[in-house]
Amino acid sequence: MSIIKLLEDFTTDKLTTEPSSRRQMFGSMGSLGKKAAMAAIPFGLAASTSKAKAATTASAMQTYPNSSLQLALVLEYIEADFYAKALDSGVLSNYPKAEAIYMQISKHETAHVNLLKGALGDAAFDAPEFDFTAGGNFDPFGDDGTNDAIAYQQLLILAQAFEDTGVRAYKGQATNLMNDPGLLTVALQIHSVEARHASEIRRLRGIKGWITGDERGMGVPPIAQPVYIHEDNTTHGGVDVTTLGDGSPFSFESSTEAYDEPLTSDDAGAIAALFLQN
Repeated sequence: MSIIKLLEDFTTDKLTTEPSSRRQMFGSMGSLGKKAAMAAIPFGLAASTSKAKAATTASAMQTYPNSSLQLALVLEYIEADFYAKALDSGVLSNYPKAEAIYMQISKHETAHVNLLKGALGDAAFDAPEFDFTAGGNFDPFGDDGTNDAIAYQQLLILAQAFEDTGVRAYKGQATNLMNDPGLLTVALQIHSVEARHASEIRRLRGIKGWITGDERGMGVPPIAQPVYIHEDNTTHGGVDVTTLGDGSPFSFESSTEAYDEPLTSDDAGAIAALFLQN
């Protein structure tokens, strides 16, 4: 299924124009409660979030017909469903450290889903069906007989790809939310949580907790390369930061490791589409 087709079914003209209070935001989180929500957003919902609105301006809707929050919701649905199924699969039962980490991340992703649904109001939509085999390229839950050791590695690879996508996608949508400080605050706080998830998953895989250049990392197949497109950029604010000095702080490797490159809506949507059930 095309991500654009999915989002076009829920156009931004349905976005509520009423501000969502902090109480209303938390009220939508059901049994997770406030503690889980606060854990998922480490700095808490700042006072300014009481002014957060799910509405976007007419000009923004014309420029960005598929809202930033709706795209974020699709990505959070993917992650929430993935971690829930990973925990249910039994693959992690022999990996207690990873299982504990997945349990905590799963709580965060569920809280993110509920937070975004609360912000979107009537413009929120139910989760679509996902194909975590990506068209037969993976068997992360061992459904097709893959042994647990291999399935475990695939669970880590997919988690890395989803979290790295989330980090970049939230950064890419930040400029679209700049006219709404409340929503921008929430989006960047979730961005921070996604970055912590990404680092933890990468360390579980035995690799660095950050991205160098546009490298996928050992064992990650080429199908995941769209997650890392343009991560090798070294120009920021019109300046190639590798030219600012000598030594390791200004090397290509260090310069690319220092910045998370934003993903455009189209690029993030294309990644999500890999896992949408046809």
